[in-house]
Parts: sequence; C-alpha cells; structure tokens
Amino acid sequence: MATSAQITLPNGVTYEQPIGLFINNEFVPSSDGEMIETINPSTEEVITKVHVASVEDIDTAVNAARKAFDEVWKDYSIDEIAKLLQKLADLFERDRDLLSAIESADSGKPRSQNSVLDVDQCIENFRYYAGWADKRGGTICESSPTKLGYVIHEPHGVCGQIIPWNYPLCMASWKIGPAIATGNVIVMKLAENTPLSMLYVGKLVVEAGFPPGVINLVAGHGKIAGNAISCHPKVDKVAFTGSTAVGKTVMAVAAQTLKNVTLECGGKSPMVVFDDADLEQSVKWGYEGIMYNMGQSCSATSRILVQDTIYDKYIEELVKYTKSYSALGDVYDDNNNHGPLISKVQFDKVLGYIESGKEQGAKVALGGTAPFEKGYYVEPTIFTDVTDEMKIWKEEIFGPVVCISKFSTEKEALDRANDTTYGLGSAIFSKDIAKCLRVSRNLHAGSVWVNSSNDTSPRIPFGGFKMSGIGTELGQYGLDNYTIKKAVHINIGNNL
Repeated sequence: MATSAQITLPNGVTYEQPIGLFINNEFVPSSDGEMIETINPSTEEVITKVHVASVEDIDTAVNAARKAFDEVWKDYSIDEIAKLLQKLADLFERDRDLLSAIESADSGKPRSQNSVLDVDQCIENFRYYAGWADKRGGTICESSPTKLGYVIHEPHGVCGQIIPWNYPLCMASWKIGPAIATGNVIVMKLAENTPLSMLYVGKLVVEAGFPPGVINLVAGHGKIAGNAISCHPKVDKVAFTGSTAVGKTVMAVAAQTLKNVTLECGGKSPMVVFDDADLEQSVKWGYEGIMYNMGQSCSATSRILVQDTIYDKYIEELVKYTKSYSALGDVYDDNNNHGPLISKVQFDKVLGYIESGKEQGAKVALGGTAPFEKGYYVEPTIFTDVTDEMKIWKEEIFGPVVCISKFSTEKEALDRANDTTYGLGSAIFSKDIAKCLRVSRNLHAGSVWVNSSNDTSPRIPFGGFKMSGIGTELGQYGLDNYTIKKAVHINIGNNL
C-alpha cells in the first residue's frame, strides 16, 4: 500500500508528500488499511488521503519509542541532542517555502501572512531549545562533611503528544523542542484535518539524523489514536493542546495510569480598552487579536471591553480599519490576509454562533456572512452592544467573530473580564503604566498583553488558568513539564 503521493499544490509546486504513519523513521501503512481524506478548505477539494493510526499502530509506535529510549537515546550526549535540534531548524529554514505552501493548502492559512510566520516560529523554537539541551542537569541542595544531597532532572521517557489543527507546525515545535532537549522520545498524534505538513517533517527528522523511534508522527482520530496514547501503559507523559472538552477526556483517560499531564485548552480572552489608550494602536491590535488565523486561536482576544467614553469612536475606527485592512481570497496571493476556516464543521459552527448573536439582540456592525460560493470563508465579523448573558460572549467561537461591550469603571472591567470559566490570555490598553500593572495583577489569565495582543516568544511561558489548562509551554518553564526531579542522598559520614 502506498505511503507517499505526488501532489501539486495550488501555487503550482509539485512535491512528494508522505501519507503513511511515521514510525521508527519509516513511513508505513496503517495496520487496518484505514485512510482519510484531507481537504483544502479554500477549494473544498481533496488534496490526498493519509493513513490513520489504529490502536495497534499506536502500540507499535510506543514500543518503537520505548526501545529507542531504553537502548539508544538515553546514551546520547547533550551536545549530540543540541546538534540534532539545530539541524532540524536548519532543514526547516531550507524548506521554508515548501512547508509554508503545504500548510496553506492543508489548513487554509494565508501563506505570507500566516504560514511563513508559523515556519519561522518553529525555527526559532528549535534553536531556543537546542540551547537548553546542555543546561538540564540538576542542583546540589546540601553539602556537609557527612552528607551530599543533589537533584537530577531526568527525562520522563516516552511522551505522548497530541496537537490541534489550528497551528500544526507551531504546536508541534512547542512540544518537540522541550521534550527532545530534555532527553525524551515522542509519539505525536497529528490532527486528522491537517496532517500533511508534519508528515513531511518526518522526512526532515530522518535527514537531520535522529535515531529511529525517537520522533514518531501519526495521523489519527482523537477517540481512537488519542485515547490509545493517553492510556498506554508505556507512555510516561501526555501533552495535549485542543479544546477544553477533549482536554478533560485526555486527563480522565491518563489518570488510569497516573501519567504526568499538561493541557493547553480553550479560551475566551478579554481585551480591556481604557479611554486613555492610544486609539490607533488599540484598534490595530483589536483586529489582530481576533482576526489573525481567522480567529482560530485559543488565546484570541474575542471579547473587547471598551470604556464608555470612547465606545462609539472605537467601534467606528475598528470597522473602518477592518474594511480597509482585511483581504479575503486566494491564500497564495500575498495581498490576502484572511483565509477560510478549517472545515465544513467549523464553518457551520461559526455561522451558527453568528445567527445566535443576532437572535439574542447583538448588533452586527460588520460582516456576518459567507462571501464565496466555494471555500469555508467567513467575513471578519464585529458584534456590538453585546451583553454578558449572550452565547457569543460566553462561549469560544473559534472564528473571526469579535464581541464588543462597554464598561464604565476599572472594577467593572475587571469583574467582567474575569467572569469566565477560561483563563488563557488577556489584553490591556492604556497609557497609564500604573493602571496597566494594577490591572495585569488582577486579571485571571496565564498571559497578559499590555498594549498588544497574542504576543508569544519561545523565551516566555504560555499557559492557562482555570478551564484553560494545566502547566505551561515555552520558555524555561516549558522544560519542567518534561523532566522528573530525582533526589539523591549520599551518606559520607559514620553517623546513622
């Protein structure tokens, strides 16, 4: 059964696309022969079919990873591991154009505005964590004439990683970088909607020189492959990015074997715009914070609270900016910055939320429709006069839909911003630094952006409060998820 296919992308590039399961440095067919179609959301046309992992396939991948860890990988030096991550970054840099073109076809990301930036972030992440590979040792905690005590930071072993469809490359790099830098091996489940770019990365893993079994990449259904990873007795740690509902399931299943679990889940992030803010900047970031990646970001600032004294002016300027800046259409056209949603399911879901907003009395200041006959495009949509009980204010829409409401006082803004089950991101706009620091301290969110929105850096941790997850990724703190702290006590005296 074929494990690769020749594909011609919409921009005319033809290349050889792996479609098998990447296990033990080889692309292999699924054990039961099941394959699924991957759809170009811009055209609604089938790109190709890929093999999807069964429970048996997950077992094969986990056993390959376990063997690699026990027999080969644990003896690799920290310098060798750092060089492998640097080499992988080099290969991403070399294949930057092809990777971004694949990502645009598979996920609907505008190439120049989105996909290329995702690849660049992967390169940055791998280089950053390559620098940590030789700094994961441990600490001496006690030293005396009679005792030496120290702590070793050891890898968990086999890490099961489950990534979402909205950032296939980025989310993979967020997990591969720290896991490999700390000496772990990986079995990663790719989202069934967007497997192509990361399957291509399997070729780069081999070319970089990673030993067989260290990084395994499989497309699969969450209820089958994701569940099998989460409960597998030989998987030592699970890292998941996706919806809160699925995150609960992963945690429950992983509890059967008491695995270490990190979860990065949903959000309904607030943006608070005070009347002393730079209006132009707050409008630009108001757009960027929700419309980037077509609103398909867990930390998107989808609830904007604007102080009543500038409320009407802010809406006027945001509508004007959105009309002038957003350009829908061919994702390979560098002039376009707004692509389709990922699937028909997501398309229908977002349109359903828009109808709900209208029915509950919110006003559509802009957008609200599907502009093209083909492709899962939804216009950038701005709702005003939104109240706290409305469904569009409370629930994560995961589309290019922003809800705007007015507030009077700082306390009201904080109370309403924090009135959510989520706590992933938040943003503040004000020229008063004392106010920014005060509000930042009182927002219940893992990230606070002051006079910006959705900034990320490989050097700064990212994680959520409440129903937005457990643990953090990125930065030095991201390494903590991937090591076990072992205490060693050495008696060097004669006393009991």
